[in-house]
Amino acid sequence: MPIKIPSNLPAYDVLSREGVMVMDEDQAARQDIRPLRIAMLNLMPKKIQTENQFARLIGATPLQIDLHLIRMSEHRTKNTAAEHMASFYRPFSEVLASDEKFDGLIITGAPIEHLDFEAVTYWEELRQIFEWTQTHVHSTFGVCWGGMAMINHFHGVQKHMLPHKAFGCFKHRNMKPSSPLLRGFSDECVIPVSRWTEMRQDEIDAADGLNTLLYSDEVGPCLVSDRAHRALYIFNHFEYDSDTLKQEYDRDVANYTSINVPCNYYPDDDPTQPPQNRWRSHAHLLYGNWISEIYETTPYDIDKIGIEQTDLRA
Repeated sequence: MPIKIPSNLPAYDVLSREGVMVMDEDQAARQDIRPLRIAMLNLMPKKIQTENQFARLIGATPLQIDLHLIRMSEHRTKNTAAEHMASFYRPFSEVLASDEKFDGLIITGAPIEHLDFEAVTYWEELRQIFEWTQTHVHSTFGVCWGGMAMINHFHGVQKHMLPHKAFGCFKHRNMKPSSPLLRGFSDECVIPVSRWTEMRQDEIDAADGLNTLLYSDEVGPCLVSDRAHRALYIFNHFEYDSDTLKQEYDRDVANYTSINVPCNYYPDDDPTQPPQNRWRSHAHLLYGNWISEIYETTPYDIDKIGIEQTDLRA
């Protein structure tokens, strides 16, 4: 089944060319099923690129997905055209006022790792969103900084600055093969990493109700489940395109920023060679499993989310 997005959203043509099933409002209305309402709070500056990346993953399941794009109410982006934002995004204040509920919510990363959480201009509204998810969202997926912020809000787990950027593709161990979220996963998988901060396993272990599902000996915990808050936190980037790390590396080189070649990404770590994508299959598995778990546990009557709540399995 396809993902339902506006036919004039750039992702519609991109995904159609890739063979991902997409449909517009008229087509979706003719199907006699309840689509899963999945929202994305997009905190990344390159909105369109991020839309494509996540729509590609959640649109590859057998279920119909109704995607909604949300932005912070007052924060404005300088990297995406105002027309695009006005056409496809709603501020959270509008969503809050409408008392809407969603089966799932993705909270993306943001390039503000160097700031303390409290120094982020939209921190108080983001904390409001975290609390709102407990009554209006069946399952929330926090990605990179979004996951770090959410785990900090609910559990007080801190992020820590690294002496150098964790940058490249790193092996991760499957810590809980029995988890439905890791259905089909190998014992090891490779995941792109691009961050200046880390979460520490001992602090996650000290918090109640957190369960680490994917872990790297080199870059620490990656995927953490939080059953009590019906949330997942992932600190790395399964959603990345094949050339996303290359774009970041080329940008830093062009700006004369000190940066290491992303490790285990180019053949023989040679940036003159085309990068290799070795994470795509596990990316689809994880997001497909998440969507499947939402489908199996969310109330059919969406108004009952937050009232008759069934926990997701860890």
